Amino acid sequence: MNEASSFLKTVRKDARAEFEEKRSLFIGHVARCDTEEEAQAFVKKIKKEYADATHNVFAYLMQGEIVARYSDDGEPQGTAGMPVLDVIRKSGVRNVCVVVTRYFGGTLLGAGGLVRAYSHAAAIAIEEAGVITYEPYAELELRCGYSEYQKYSVLLTAANAVMDDVEYAADVCVRFAIRENEKEALVKKITEMGYGKDIPTQTGVRLDYR
Repeated sequence: MNEASSFLKTVRKDARAEFEEKRSLFIGHVARCDTEEEAQAFVKKIKKEYADATHNVFAYLMQGEIVARYSDDGEPQGTAGMPVLDVIRKSGVRNVCVVVTRYFGGTLLGAGGLVRAYSHAAAIAIEEAGVITYEPYAELELRCGYSEYQKYSVLLTAANAVMDDVEYAADVCVRFAIRENEKEALVKKITEMGYGKDIPTQTGVRLDYR
């Protein structure tokens, strides 16, 4: 992922969930979208796939809430898109797009009924997708001898570092990542273990999880 310095709570996977209310079928679709263009593409995809549906209501919200959009897609104003957006906000997830497809069953639900139905469809879709939190990880590189690598490897494993790559040449080059708030302590341990000879250097920052 790109460099970042804040936490991101988002959905673990794309998902779909449905339920029926007074013979109307509501299908909630959710996808992680890191840009508005990705969100719009997801909406377009669902609308094409469910072109025969009565409504394809959507809402999406990006991290920082700088970008937030919704559409009632023909439902009475305020009864569909905004409730879906509210569910996204209250769930805490960001960089997410939710589309709720409705096949009308012949019975009017009323404003309150529509709000509840669209909210429920969005909520069960997000629940089905699962939620994951990404946090800042420091990317580090360590060059050392083969014998030193053996002991550093044990230390990195114990620290739950994410091993990105290991290159074996004249010496060993280890690329790994560690939670930003655990970086200082780990670097100190490696420096002390190597008597100041092998010191990891930071090469970047990314959002990751474990």
